[in-house]
Parts: sequence; C-alpha cells; structure tokens
Amino acid sequence: MAQTDLIPAATILLVRDAPTFEVLMVERHHQIDFASGALVFPGGKAAPDDSDPVWARHSLAPDGISDLQRCLRISAVREAFEESGVLLARRQGQSDLASAQDCAPVLAQRDAIAAGATSFRAAVANAGLSLALDLVVDFAHWITPKGMPKRFDTWFYIAVTPGEQIAAHDGGEAVDAVWIEPAAALSAAVSGARKIIFPTRLNIELLARSASAQGAMADARARAVRTVEPWIEPGPDGPILVIDPDAGYGAVRELLEPNRP
Repeated sequence: MAQTDLIPAATILLVRDAPTFEVLMVERHHQIDFASGALVFPGGKAAPDDSDPVWARHSLAPDGISDLQRCLRISAVREAFEESGVLLARRQGQSDLASAQDCAPVLAQRDAIAAGATSFRAAVANAGLSLALDLVVDFAHWITPKGMPKRFDTWFYIAVTPGEQIAAHDGGEAVDAVWIEPAAALSAAVSGARKIIFPTRLNIELLARSASAQGAMADARARAVRTVEPWIEPGPDGPILVIDPDAGYGAVRELLEPNRP
C-alpha cells in the first residue's frame, strides 16, 4: 500500500484568564470532510504564502527559529485570524500587542483573505503590523497514524489572547466560536454534547493540568515536546489507537471510531 504524504499543518490554543481559565475553540462546519461538526482549536494546513521569505520583515520570531517553524507559526496565527478574527500582532516597532483598532484594517479584509483573494501578508504589512510569533509557544506535535486516508504533520502552539479582541466565527469552515474551560470541554466530550476528536481531546487533557493561562504558557515552555504518532492495533471490538506512554499523555489505548484521524 502506498504511503499517504504528510500534510504540514498548525493549530493554536488561544487561552485567557478572564473571566476564568478558558481556551478558544471553534466548531467545524458539518459539510467539511475532515472532523465535520467537531469542536477544535483554530488551525489548518500551511499555505504557500506562509513560507514567503518576506514575512521575516513583517513578523517578530524567536532568535534562531527555523524557516519551517516560522512558516508553521504564521499558519497558526493566520488560521486563528481567519476562523476567529483574533490577530496576534504588534504595530511595527512597538512592544505592546496591537489593539482591536490597530487590527481593524486587516479584519475588514478577513473574508477576502480566507477566500485567497487577498494576501494575509500584504494585509498585515499594509496595516503597519508585525505578527507576534515570539509569543507563540510550542505545545505539542502530532502525526496522523499510518494507514489513514489523510495524514497531517501538525504542530500545536499556545498563546495568550490579546485582551480587547473579540472572537467571532467566520461562518465558513467554522460555524461557532466558544470560550470554554478545559474541564468543561472534556465533560462535553464525555457526555456527547460536543464532538471532540482524539488528538484535540488529549491536548485539552494536557491543557487542563494547568490552572491558568499564564500557568499553561509556563508549563508549555518547561515541557519537552515529543512527536506523537499513534499506531493502530487489532482489538476484540475493532482497531485500537495506541500512544507511546512516554509521549506525556499517559497510557492511552482507545477504540478507533469512524472519522477519527
């Protein structure tokens, strides 16, 4: 059987402490072929423009960052903007995060950017902004199991949400945007009130080990990110997803359900 090529992707956990420790999640459109109707973190496939070298002039990234990691962080920030309207950026030459007013010229082009009619890079640059990639921290790295029809090589990131920006779904890929406490998201998954796919749920469990947004950021910085590539084993009731217990999620063995990645 031919191997399915890995698709580079990025997703981001936008967290806040007001009114309580919450993470931003979006509900995917029910007609999308992957994870339809699921509650997920904003994210998606890397776009060609995300790797444009010109971004080096319109983003502030950690010293020594690789071109790939810059591209994936840009992908995560772009997807978060397209799906929720939240933009992690600064005015060029300034240290404070851009205000909602600063971001308004980019927000006005949100639909065109999502449709590919307008360049996200050009919109950011023309608004006098730089993406705040230095505030985006590694959280996890997952690869879809072998044998699945679509395989993603996905980096999960985490960042604190700018205080005065309001999240709103795009009405396209995302049909809802919700702030939710990690424990509440897990309860909704268990009860069936919300569909939350396997890697999302495991990373909510990881997030729930922290008590605050700043605590989650500190925990992510202190934690070594290990690549997680679940594998599939036969079980009495069907195929079982298995994760290496050293990956940081504990001993995980779960029945592979339809449409899980």
